[in-house]
Amino acid sequence: MATQINQKIVAFKVVKDDEPEAPKEEQAPVREHMHENVERPEMLLGSTYKIKTPLSEHALYVTINDVVLNQGTDHETRQPYEIFINSKSMEQFQWVVALTRVISAVFRKGGDVCFLVEELKAVFDPQGGYFKKGGKFMPSLVAEIGDAIESHMKMIGMIKDPELDEHQQKLVDQKRAEFEAQQKLDSCDDDDKSAFPAGAQLCNKCQTKAAVLMDGCMTCLNCGDSKCG
Repeated sequence: MATQINQKIVAFKVVKDDEPEAPKEEQAPVREHMHENVERPEMLLGSTYKIKTPLSEHALYVTINDVVLNQGTDHETRQPYEIFINSKSMEQFQWVVALTRVISAVFRKGGDVCFLVEELKAVFDPQGGYFKKGGKFMPSLVAEIGDAIESHMKMIGMIKDPELDEHQQKLVDQKRAEFEAQQKLDSCDDDDKSAFPAGAQLCNKCQTKAAVLMDGCMTCLNCGDSKCG
């Protein structure tokens, strides 16, 4: 069968009948990424986080549902897909619904959505913040929602906790052991109890009341931050 050639010939090669075909290049595995066209599956994996603040009589329940990408492959990952916040309190209903819709839209866009955590945690309430259970300072309710999202992202592996070096970890363990041997928790409600000494100050790095004066230097028993370096 004749074949008409309409373009200029720039190179050619004679192929013999007994010559094996050239091996095809191995194709890289197709990795699925989140984008606005990813349809919502029938089932999503979810986790719910309870937020109880002194700002409201009723607790808030933050539910984050994840979609599984590249399921069954070496690149299988979980990506947040949507967020819901439920509470008996209707005081914050309007802006809470608006916030969850915006966050869910960002989740569905995919990519690196970890920036949401820092943006939310940087919101300050002009009326002042509060300390949550464990002594961690929350500058606003929005910031605690961001803290819940951060906890979820750490759980699914999107955010990694910065590890203390050997010297810092040894120092933290030593200081905590000294305080546990010297002090006893005061008799108080469970919600007011902290894993750190009652007289600890707020750490500017991790926002936890865990900074104590040891050897003339303020040292955080939570993250290891020290004024002495």
